[in-house]
Amino acid sequence: MLKVRKSEERGIANLGWLDSKHTFSFGHYHDPAHMGVGPLRVINEDRVQAGRGFDAHGHRDMEIISYVLDGALEHKDSMGNGSVLRYGDVQRMSAGKGVVHSEFNGSKTDPVHFLQIWIQPNQVGAPAGYEEKHFDRASKLGRLRLVASSDGREGSVTIRQDAALYAGILTGADEVSFPLQAGRIGYLHVAHGALTVNGIALKAGDAVRVDDEAAITLNGADNAEVLLFDLPR
Repeated sequence: MLKVRKSEERGIANLGWLDSKHTFSFGHYHDPAHMGVGPLRVINEDRVQAGRGFDAHGHRDMEIISYVLDGALEHKDSMGNGSVLRYGDVQRMSAGKGVVHSEFNGSKTDPVHFLQIWIQPNQVGAPAGYEEKHFDRASKLGRLRLVASSDGREGSVTIRQDAALYAGILTGADEVSFPLQAGRIGYLHVAHGALTVNGIALKAGDAVRVDDEAAITLNGADNAEVLLFDLPR
């Protein structure tokens, strides 16, 4: 069974300097029908204007992944980490027993466009942690590249949950199939472009939840970049 979440149905927060679209309930946006999928709690698509950003604030017991689509995202945290993330960079911050961080647009002239993802961990009160890795465009072309997993396999960042995150770029005649194990949930978010998933047409900002399917097939792509989550129930 496939259930589509259309881009235009998402929650919206527009603060002038921030244009944010919420796939699931977040902040002032609350929809009991969209509280998350398994341990996946947040997919926010954020566009932050030049020189602006989120001042220092705290988190606990959450795996937070930032996936930059365009521009420069400057990160600083209470663990002493500081970095400027650009396209292809994937950052994982494990909030654990507590962490404070800030996120700002690292450019004074251009906006930054990124996805922030929150995954509930399978342990609480653990030490905070940080990791970032780069996955270039070539590594994602015509395939689903593992970028986050519970064990860091295939060079992915490591998260504290029995979940996996794949990123892929599909164009033209590309076709990719992904098997889903029984009892698992698939969740695909379209970051750019358009494609079909098991015959269902999706565009940028759309997502689809997949339950009780042996596999999903991605094809009919028009310069599509996607994130696919393989999640426990």
